Amino acid sequence: MINTGQYLGQRQSLQQRLSPQQIQYIKLLQLPTLSIEMRVKEELEQNPLLEEFSDDIASIQEERDRDDDQSEVTESTDEHTDIDWDSFMANSDYEGKMYNPANAEEWVEIPKPYHENLLEDLERQVGLLDLTDKELLIAEQILGSVEEDGYLRRDLNAIVDSIIFNTGDFIELYEAEQVLKKIQRLDPPGIAARNLQECLKIQLEQQPASEPGRNHALRIISEEWELFEKKHFDRVQKRLNLSDDQLREAYECIQKLDPKPGGSTDTEEVQSYVVPDFTVTYQPDDSKGEDGGDFVIQLHRKNRPALRISKAYKAMWDELQQKSAGSPGDRETKAFIKTKMEAARAFMEAIHQRSHTLMNVMKTIVSLQEKFFRFGTTLRPMILKDIADRIGMDISTVSRVVNGKYVQTEFGVYELKYFFNEGIETDDGETASNRDVKNHIARLIGDEDKNKPLSDDAIAAMLNKMGYKVARRTVSKYREQLGMPVARLRKTL
Repeated sequence: MINTGQYLGQRQSLQQRLSPQQIQYIKLLQLPTLSIEMRVKEELEQNPLLEEFSDDIASIQEERDRDDDQSEVTESTDEHTDIDWDSFMANSDYEGKMYNPANAEEWVEIPKPYHENLLEDLERQVGLLDLTDKELLIAEQILGSVEEDGYLRRDLNAIVDSIIFNTGDFIELYEAEQVLKKIQRLDPPGIAARNLQECLKIQLEQQPASEPGRNHALRIISEEWELFEKKHFDRVQKRLNLSDDQLREAYECIQKLDPKPGGSTDTEEVQSYVVPDFTVTYQPDDSKGEDGGDFVIQLHRKNRPALRISKAYKAMWDELQQKSAGSPGDRETKAFIKTKMEAARAFMEAIHQRSHTLMNVMKTIVSLQEKFFRFGTTLRPMILKDIADRIGMDISTVSRVVNGKYVQTEFGVYELKYFFNEGIETDDGETASNRDVKNHIARLIGDEDKNKPLSDDAIAAMLNKMGYKVARRTVSKYREQLGMPVARLRKTL
């Protein structure tokens, strides 16, 4: 018999809960440079007690000297007086040359010039066509459905139905097809194609007939697309009765076509850039010998904003404190200032803790990958746990730090995740970075005979001769991570 009665009892359990301050710190930790800048601006708008100030060293000292000369604050037993103003009137994360803005070149954000986007460009070209009002309506719907890469993946029937539903005008499918064909002849060629085959075919049709290989390329795309896509060149050649030279000429003609016609007009991708969170340089010291130099690690100033409590609110607090008996409005004002003060203090401490954690992680990465930061080569195997153990933090914390963060080195800009890689055993018993193995795979594929590309088994055998103990499945995994297709799809003429 099942007992369905209810019982009231007590049970003890040990649970770990994060405080609001810890949650705020974790959220700030995973933000990159541009995002942390926006987050600071958001906090400045929400909390009037916070303000930014110059973190120039002379300015900081001048502010502190001026604060020391001010008269002492009147003591009071009011419940809202327990605020340590002096600790937060001039807050700075300056810690020697690592944080001195005078020692580092700052990245200056230059306003982006305006560029016409793909849709605006196409709308301008459509305006030059001799279209009726109905055709313009159809063109507007088609252009609005063209995706960033230049393809029209929305079904034309759906576009026609949408026009009929929204306007009440009856549109035939063939009318939409005619307008689409006119749009597909605009610049860039192949725009608004519904698939890759149609995109390449449109581009070939717009080329002059005298273009070498154009006619045979058009036959290949139109008649033997599936075989060509799978790179069964011998079967394509046999079916279309092409000579070796004709096939090679047609293939070279197709190679010159643009598979993503919208890409060349997509200015957002061209203008995108990253702002490094760190700058690492090596300064040799001849007096200490060949290996006597030091690394200088600088944290981008936007990752360590100079924040302090507003002097205007400090003066308002002092004025309220001097009143012998405050009105209800004064007490509300004191409560407001104290609440905002606690929020400001928590945010400033979280920012400071974030900067400290970022620097600890970066310093440890540099110490473990010293050869790379000195010479630009030779990455040693390193995982998140290696960093976490050395700085005494959880792996998840290190993961939040390295994700989306970048470092400017003397050899280029790298994401911090670049320095983490697994180890591969070598014949001499040592451990090599799997990134070195990937580089070898990329080089072998880059140097291969494209008429007879290397199989994964062949690449594994070549790597084994180099001293790397890797299996075929490992080569396949690394090749896929490099974005390189299988041997059959790498074959060219």
